[in-house]
Amino acid sequence: MAYPSKLLQPHEEIVLDLYPHWKYLFGPTVVLVGGIVVGFAALSWDRPIQVVLGLLVLVALGWFLRRFVLWRTTNFVLTTDRCIYRSGVLVASGVEIPLERINTVFFQQTLFERLLGAGDLAIESGGETGKEFFQDIRDPPAVQHEIYAQMEENENRKYDRIGREAAEGARAHGGTTVHTGPLSVAEQLEKLAELHERGRLTDEEFDDQKARLLA
Repeated sequence: MAYPSKLLQPHEEIVLDLYPHWKYLFGPTVVLVGGIVVGFAALSWDRPIQVVLGLLVLVALGWFLRRFVLWRTTNFVLTTDRCIYRSGVLVASGVEIPLERINTVFFQQTLFERLLGAGDLAIESGGETGKEFFQDIRDPPAVQHEIYAQMEENENRKYDRIGREAAEGARAHGGTTVHTGPLSVAEQLEKLAELHERGRLTDEEFDDQKARLLA
């Protein structure tokens, strides 16, 4: 199921909406196909053996269907503002990580997974959990690259917003200064302090932006 657009924030856009890699279904599929083949071969065997094999095929089918439903209802979503992971139908779970809180993105692939284009992804953030792990991601190096690209775009939009709010504040107070180029670090720090004092930035956002500017 695609991520519902009604859950997006204003001006937020979906960049990636991925199901788990088909490797997620590999085990149940092999067991089900093997069970069906053996079941057909057992048509000429004794009745008790046929009953046992039939039950095993039903179990394999149930495992496959459960796994398939989970596959169809699991999404790794990257938007212009956050990373979202949702899974489940009756019992749903999920996690959302704002892009500005992400510190590092890791991926890991075995040789077999590299051949298949699958792997695991880990996102280290400033949230309560610290690090989130996501398995069977499609093409994790490309996903890692796209996350970093959207983090940079998100940061640029934040600075643009700060500049617009600072200009609007200057006009509201009768200011006439017009900047024809990008603000210096000192000027950006001054605007950050003004926005923080006016309550437009939280303490955490102010400290984070200040540290990025000083770096």
